[in-house]
Amino acid sequence: MPHFMCRTCGTEHDDSPQPPALCRICSDDRQYVGWQGQAWTTHGELAASRDTRVEMDHALLGIGIAPAFAIPQRSLHLPEAGLLWEATALVTDAAVAVLQARGGVTRMAISHPHFYSAMVRWSEALGGVPVYLHENDREWVSRRSPHLEFWRGDTLDLGGGATLLRCPGHFPGSTVLHWQGPGRALLLAGDALHVAQDRRHVSFMYSVPNHVPARPSLVRETQARLRGVPFDDVYGFTWGLNIIGGARDAVDASFERFFRQVAA
Repeated sequence: MPHFMCRTCGTEHDDSPQPPALCRICSDDRQYVGWQGQAWTTHGELAASRDTRVEMDHALLGIGIAPAFAIPQRSLHLPEAGLLWEATALVTDAAVAVLQARGGVTRMAISHPHFYSAMVRWSEALGGVPVYLHENDREWVSRRSPHLEFWRGDTLDLGGGATLLRCPGHFPGSTVLHWQGPGRALLLAGDALHVAQDRRHVSFMYSVPNHVPARPSLVRETQARLRGVPFDDVYGFTWGLNIIGGARDAVDASFERFFRQVAA
């Protein structure tokens, strides 16, 4: 039986002889069902029409899909921490080989349910590595696996300079990844901080495609969680959507701008 995959968000579901009536992630008001109605595919069908895109996104190795499919996120590899951040819908032997050649992956972490995608398939291809998800978003898991590790609280030290920080607003368990490396600190933002097209600001959204801002109280919580956390660069959810250099000041200015607008 296939693991049916939603064509709009790329999320794989549990084994079933028939696809579900609706993808729960896309029928939620943070996302949307495709304009032509709910549609499904499988990993095999996807692999027949697309390939993995494996290339550097500034200083980090990214893995995406070409041509683009569903939500066009890309994963990022932090070899110093043995970590793969986010999942995509397509897994290939070639991409796995590149990751292994760069030091491998010992764990994965996903920012929020829109990027759960084929996380179980990636874990299995990498040898059954644990996938860290926040407990607050457990209800959105569509493909169950013993490799899923649900963490609680507001911070989780993964070692190797990598720390997960819960920054709610988009989802209750929305998470960013802070990594402190030699001479440089990075914030991998998922959609908790959505890098703007000017790449000089971030926004704080409950729904990105439906243009609904996050509740101010939750943005305040994110601001407090990030206070005092140093970072030079912010990596957004997709290729090139990054703030390289001066990112700490850019995020602080974005918080100030947000609160000016919601108070106006």
